[in-house]
Amino acid sequence: MAAIDIRRADTRFHTEIGWLDSWHSFSFGEHDDPGNTHHGLLRVLNDDIVTAGSGFGMHGHRDMEIVTWVLEGALEHQDSEGHHGVITPGVAQRMSAGTGIRHSEMNASKHERVRLLQMWVPPDRSVAPGYEQVDISSRLDGKSLVPLASGREADAGVQIHQRDATLWVGPLDSLVTVKVPDAPYVHVFVARGSATLGSDDLGPGDAVRLTDAGTLDLTAGADGAELVVWEMHTALA
Repeated sequence: MAAIDIRRADTRFHTEIGWLDSWHSFSFGEHDDPGNTHHGLLRVLNDDIVTAGSGFGMHGHRDMEIVTWVLEGALEHQDSEGHHGVITPGVAQRMSAGTGIRHSEMNASKHERVRLLQMWVPPDRSVAPGYEQVDISSRLDGKSLVPLASGREADAGVQIHQRDATLWVGPLDSLVTVKVPDAPYVHVFVARGSATLGSDDLGPGDAVRLTDAGTLDLTAGADGAELVVWEMHTALA
């Protein structure tokens, strides 16, 4: 049955611990709601602000494809496989946790905050730990959604080991309209600005969970919008 489920920004789970201000779209950490664990394949969408000189120390993950998208500032990544990188707006990052990896994510600045979205989907097969980052800023034209991470789209910024998922991003100019992908499960998140989906107005931090909703028009507000859209062709059990 087709469904359009709007989740307003202030209904998200919230963690605030001094150096971290984090909003969680799904159950995460101490925030546990059995009725809100995922949509489609999307298991985590955390909207994090990390203060200058702080961050997540070395910690472990396994069996997840982790995509990070920085909205402002710079994030420094290091992991147990020897990868190191600094991610800034316009740079796509994918870490495959695979059979197990440890990593740290620190604000690369001693003076400015960093804001990032971190998103998790499971892999569709067993994979080794891995890492990839690619600058896609030249493709962000303000007029369209761009495939940031995908196991379906060959021209995506980074490749994930999940053939049924694509993450599309779009900093859109004022009043630009794009089509939401026609897929069994779609998750739309307004990272900044405002947008209209069909007849529904969305503000910053608002999300929409679509199930068999077909192709819909998504229009940026008068001041533009930064949109993050997951297209998914199957769901977690």
